[in-house]
Amino acid sequence: MIDIKLLRENPDFVKENIKKKFQDEKLVLVDEVLELDEKLRSYKTEGDRLRSERNKTSKEIGALMGQGKKEEAEKVKAHVVEINDELVHIEEETARLNEEVKKRMQVIPQIIDETVPLGKDDTENVEIERFGEPVVPDFEVPYHIDIMESFDGIDLDSSRNTSGAGFYYLKGDIARLHSAILSYARDFMIDRGYTYFVPPFMIRSEVVTGVMSFAEMQDMMYKIEGEDLYLIGTSEHSMIGKFINTINEEEKMPLKMTSYSPCFRKEVGAHGIEERGVYRIHQFEKQEMVIICKPEDSKKLYNELWQNTVEFFRSLEIPVRTLECCSGDLADLKVKSCDVEAWSPRQEKYFEVGSCSNLGDAQARRLGIRLRGEDGNYFAHTLNNTVVAPPRMLIAFLENLLQADGSVKIPAPLQMYMGGKDKIVPTAK
Repeated sequence: MIDIKLLRENPDFVKENIKKKFQDEKLVLVDEVLELDEKLRSYKTEGDRLRSERNKTSKEIGALMGQGKKEEAEKVKAHVVEINDELVHIEEETARLNEEVKKRMQVIPQIIDETVPLGKDDTENVEIERFGEPVVPDFEVPYHIDIMESFDGIDLDSSRNTSGAGFYYLKGDIARLHSAILSYARDFMIDRGYTYFVPPFMIRSEVVTGVMSFAEMQDMMYKIEGEDLYLIGTSEHSMIGKFINTINEEEKMPLKMTSYSPCFRKEVGAHGIEERGVYRIHQFEKQEMVIICKPEDSKKLYNELWQNTVEFFRSLEIPVRTLECCSGDLADLKVKSCDVEAWSPRQEKYFEVGSCSNLGDAQARRLGIRLRGEDGNYFAHTLNNTVVAPPRMLIAFLENLLQADGSVKIPAPLQMYMGGKDKIVPTAK
């Protein structure tokens, strides 16, 4: 949510930003907010005048009563009642108008960084850099489910019976590999100075609407029936929500956190959930990075975040690239974002395994996350990025570490989490 002062002082700049995001249907919101804001300020002026008049008039009542002018005092009392009635009306209208302004401000997109490439959708995202040499082996790389099944490592039939499409049972070496990757990711981030958290897996609607747009909420979040609780789609939601309505000391910034959680997503608009794959699913686990910082540090920390993911994947011998999200592909709360994509030898292309975002003060403004500085309190900046999110990441891992004999190599950093194994061997042919 942008600062309303910016919208008041430079509405054309806000409109130009909306156009850059190819959301021309939202241009009218700027004028609507300005009109509502003008009414709000006139109500405030009138309210201040009436309260001043009430205070002055109330003093007259005591003076008149002291002079024995009871009839005149009663008339003044009646006028005070009229003032109070008018103030009640003003307060009701002010509350209504504030809600109307908030409703519009929450869908006006955040001001994007000047370096964001212009484009309508994800087809116009821009490759930034590649890390590691993408290799296509001289043997056939099977579909990832077929690789998992060769280790007797996945059961999709049972999960369809218990839960439907978009769920899975992992077992044996594949389940162990899944857990090993998450454990390694946890320690990888702790070693880089990030504090480890396991947050709540459900959050209230006040937090949900603070960390994401309403459209994202409708498409992603599962609501707990009969309660004001939602299952989180990522631990970022809980971790940013942890600081709701807080004032944090400037000198303690940045706060660098890494958090584990299961994640639950409806995946609305995902063109259906694959019956056999684990690329797009309703439930998965993830190690996340979250930072709260001073505004002047967010650009530098954004680069640190995506570099962490690149280095994590490269430590596991998986080639990756970074892809800059264009203006039309940015969620409304984001200032700048890039995806980390892993190489798929089977498909001979890259696919997304993580997303890094700088949200500026959007979440902080919605949730009231402030920093205390020498010149007063101000809104923090928030950032987040995926360290790793298996089982999707398992696709990249299995395809890139698959050997000609069907075994899968375990890179050195992961071996301690796999009981010292340097490879896993198929149990079925």
